[in-house]
Amino acid sequence: MVEKIAEYIKEHALLVPGKPVIVGLSGGADSVALLAVLVRLGYPCVAAHCNFHLRGDESDRDEEFSHLYAKSLQIPFVTTGFNTHEYAGQEHISMEMAARDLRYEWFESLRKEHHAQAIAVAHHQDDQIETILLNLARGTGIRGLRGMRVRNGFVVRPLLDCSREELIAWLAKEQLPFVTDSTNLSTDYKRNFIRHELIASFEKLNPSFRTTLARSAGYFSALEDMYDYMLAEVRLKAMPEGDRISIPVLLKYPSAETFLFELLKPYEFNRFVVSDIFQSLHKESGKVFESPGYRVIKNREELLICEKGKEEPDSYEIRENALFCEYPLKLSFRKIVLQEELPILKDKQIAYFDYDKISFPLTLRRWKKGDWFVPFGMKGRKKLSDYFSDRKFSIPEKEEQWILCSGNDIIWVVGERSDDRYRIDQQTNCVLIVKNFI
Repeated sequence: MVEKIAEYIKEHALLVPGKPVIVGLSGGADSVALLAVLVRLGYPCVAAHCNFHLRGDESDRDEEFSHLYAKSLQIPFVTTGFNTHEYAGQEHISMEMAARDLRYEWFESLRKEHHAQAIAVAHHQDDQIETILLNLARGTGIRGLRGMRVRNGFVVRPLLDCSREELIAWLAKEQLPFVTDSTNLSTDYKRNFIRHELIASFEKLNPSFRTTLARSAGYFSALEDMYDYMLAEVRLKAMPEGDRISIPVLLKYPSAETFLFELLKPYEFNRFVVSDIFQSLHKESGKVFESPGYRVIKNREELLICEKGKEEPDSYEIRENALFCEYPLKLSFRKIVLQEELPILKDKQIAYFDYDKISFPLTLRRWKKGDWFVPFGMKGRKKLSDYFSDRKFSIPEKEEQWILCSGNDIIWVVGERSDDRYRIDQQTNCVLIVKNFI
């Protein structure tokens, strides 16, 4: 079996000779076998034991055994204890999940401390099968069906090709001791129920069930690689700018709803909301969908992704003597007394006003429904909502639009168009020049 594991490590490039390895050692059969094999293969190991204090004296027995076993192998041994009950309560998670989080966080700190190349854990073929069945019971996709990865970051699993039966037989042959966790015999835990009840039932239907399912996990792992390759293509072509998804491009792909879920998953959208978003793709613009931290807006042929911002004031006052405004926009204000003809730059970010027509203080604010102005060069009023529609503004662009007001009048849709009522004319004596620095 040592040669089998050595070949598996080589095949998957899990470890390199000469560099330290943190090995999780619980004292159970699986971790004892893993540590023994890695030591025999010449890897410099550091045995790491977690005492979760969940089984009273039995937990302390396991720690003592692990210490003595590491000492017998003449390798370093480190241990730590956790108040697992308290942590699970604080994080509102199960005891199993709490133990997992605490264990891997500590392992990672050890890896950095010892400059280790990896953290080796003793998950084997039977654990893989249990994981797949547990994922199926919860509901899963391809990733759940392929089970645990041989390598996940710095965590490696050299025993995934070995069954527990093989490990127990090898330990007996080598006369290596181990301890048994009494909770492994109880069906109160989900994994134990799968191990002792569900798998046994499947083996009545198919005696080779374990081998068959382990082989299937390999197929699903390969299928996941193909899926990820296709997803990368969809992301590149349908989402080239990173914050918007082209609906026509997305819909060219089969299973477009599944790809939409993958594209939106990093933005905290669950499958139920994504299903609603997908149903909206052929409907009118303007529909907004929310996750805890983001919004998706259906805007014509695109889905726009926006991060939710902090609540900020909607309006800011600008006094008559102000020369600059730093926030929310960078604006400069300059008063000029006309003595000769003023050169007018054709720049949407610069606005010119008859100073004597303006009432201070000015107000810089967000636009709101019902706002109207008289666009420069026109005589009649126009609703801002209509102006935005004519200009094909997206919803985020509308929400980000600021307007400059004198009293109740809009004098400038900033960066867009000024109001004709405040234009410079032949009677103008003083000019206010406002520049937007974008």
